[in-house]
Amino acid sequence: MDSKFIKNNPQRKQSKDDQHISGIAGTVFGIFIALTILGAVRMDGRVPDAWIGLFVTGMVLVGTYILFALKVASQWEKAVVLRLGKFHELRGPGVFWVIPIIDSIPSWIDHRVMVTSFSAEKTLTKDTVPVDVDAVLFWVVWDAEKAALEVKDYQSALAWAAQTALRDIIGRMMLADILVGRSAIDEELQRIIDERTTPWGVTVNSVEIRDIVIPQDLEDAMSRQAQAERERQARVILGESEKQIAASFAEASQAYVNNPTALHLRAMNMLFEGLKQKGALVIVPSSAVDTMNLGAVSGVVSIAQNNLPKENTK
Repeated sequence: MDSKFIKNNPQRKQSKDDQHISGIAGTVFGIFIALTILGAVRMDGRVPDAWIGLFVTGMVLVGTYILFALKVASQWEKAVVLRLGKFHELRGPGVFWVIPIIDSIPSWIDHRVMVTSFSAEKTLTKDTVPVDVDAVLFWVVWDAEKAALEVKDYQSALAWAAQTALRDIIGRMMLADILVGRSAIDEELQRIIDERTTPWGVTVNSVEIRDIVIPQDLEDAMSRQAQAERERQARVILGESEKQIAASFAEASQAYVNNPTALHLRAMNMLFEGLKQKGALVIVPSSAVDTMNLGAVSGVVSIAQNNLPKENTK
C-alpha cells in the first residue's frame, strides 16, 4: 500500500529534511563569494595577509549566514519553525529569517487541497462477497501546527485511516446496498475519516467512490438474473394485456347480446376488412356464415375472388 500511495502522491517523494534554500539566498551567497574573491585580489600586497584572511573569513561567514537564514515560503506553504527543539512559530508565505543552528524547519505544510487515492482489495461484504473498491479522497490541512506536531506523517496516516474506514463500511453492508448506495458510502466515509483526522489539523472535503469490481462469475450470474427478471416482467405485462383484452371482449359481448343486427353488421365489416387485402385467404366457420346469412362457404369464396385483383384470378 505504501508504494502505491507514494506512486499516486509525488509530494511524498520529497525529502523531509528539505530546508527550502531559496534562489535569493543562493544568489546573495554567490555575490558575497565573488566580492570576497575580488576584494582579496585587490588587497593582496597592500595590506597584511592577516587582514586579508580576516576579511575573507568575515565575508564567507556573512554569506553562509544569509544562505541558511534567509527562507522563502510559497503562497500555499507554512513553515514550522522549532527553536532548540521546541515549537516556536509558523512562518510564511513570503520571505522570513531564521537563526541557523538554533532554529530548524522540520516541515513545510502545503495548504492546498490535496487528492489521495485509496482502495480496498478483496474485502468481504456482509453477505461474504469479495469486492475491490477504489476511491478518491479530497482533503486540506487547516492547522499546520497540529499536522506537524500531532502526527508523524499526516499524509500516510490519512491514507491508512481512509483505507481502514472503507474496509469497515464494506464489511457492514450487503453487496446490493454497496452497488446502489455510492452516495451514502461517500457521506459515511467522509464523516468517519474527518473524525479521525480533525485532531491532526486535517479536514476532509469529500470522498468519491470511483469503481466497484465484483467477481466475474457473480457478475455473469447477476446479468442472467436481470435478464430473467426482465423476461418475467414482460410475461406479466403480456398477461395483464390479455386480461384487459378479455375484459373488453366481455364488455362488447354485452353490447351485442340484445342487438343481433349490430352483431351481424360487425361480423360483415370484419369479413370485408379481411377480404379486401390483396391475396388474403379468410377461413370462416360455417356457423358464422349461417349467422351472417351468406348462404354457404362458396358465397364467401366468390366474394373473396371478386375482391382479388384480376391478375390473381387468372
